[in-house]
Amino acid sequence: MKYFNQDYLQFFKDLAANNNRDWFQANKKRYESSVKKPFELFVADLISELKKHDKSINIKPSDAIFRINRDIRFSKDKTPYKLNASAVISRDGRKTDGASGVYVELGPEKLALAGGIYMPDKDKLQDIRDGITKNPKSFMKVLNDKTFVKVWGELQGEKNKILPAEHKKVAEVCPYIYNKQFYFWVELDPKIILTDKLMKTVVDHYLAGKPVGDFLNAQLK
Repeated sequence: MKYFNQDYLQFFKDLAANNNRDWFQANKKRYESSVKKPFELFVADLISELKKHDKSINIKPSDAIFRINRDIRFSKDKTPYKLNASAVISRDGRKTDGASGVYVELGPEKLALAGGIYMPDKDKLQDIRDGITKNPKSFMKVLNDKTFVKVWGELQGEKNKILPAEHKKVAEVCPYIYNKQFYFWVELDPKIILTDKLMKTVVDHYLAGKPVGDFLNAQLK
C-alpha cells in the first residue's frame, strides 16, 4: 500500500523555503491532507504490524507521533517547524524509556530509522552495564547476528573513556560496555517513502533490531 503522494515530500521542501507561521497557517489544509492525515494512517498501520511481534505495543498514533513544531527555547535556530514527520512506535510511544521499538522519520532528505536506547539515565546505564557484565557473550551474539549487521551495521553511541572497575574485564569480550548510548540508526533513500515498499522496509528493520532491543530492555529494572 502506498501511503504518501509526491506532495508529502514537496510540502516539506516548500516549508524549508518558507519556515514561518504565516506560511504554515496559509498552507495548513495542504499540511493536513498531504502530511498529517496520511502519516497518522501509516503510523496506525505500523502499530498494528509491530503489535503482531510485541503485544505490549498497545498505543494510538497520537501516543507515537511527534509534533511538527520545533522546541526552539534553547536553540539558535528559531525556525518554528520540523522538515519531516516522525514517530516512535514502542510500548510507551514517543515517551518511551525502553529499547524495543522503532523510530521513524520521513522527510525529503532521508528516510531515517532507529532503535535501541539513545540517552539512558545514570541508573539505567548502570543496569545495562550490569546486564552486559553478566551476559557479555549473549549481547555480542545479537550484535554480531548477520541480519542485524546487514540491516543496521553496528551499535552506535558515545562512549566513556573510563569504566568502573567491575566492568573493565568484560570490555575484553564486549567493548560496547564502554557505550553510554546504545542505539542503531540508518538513513535510506527518501524515494522509498512514496512506494508500496515503505511498510515492509520499516517492519524488516524493526525485526532485525528487535533482539538487540529486547536484550537492552531485559536489563532495565
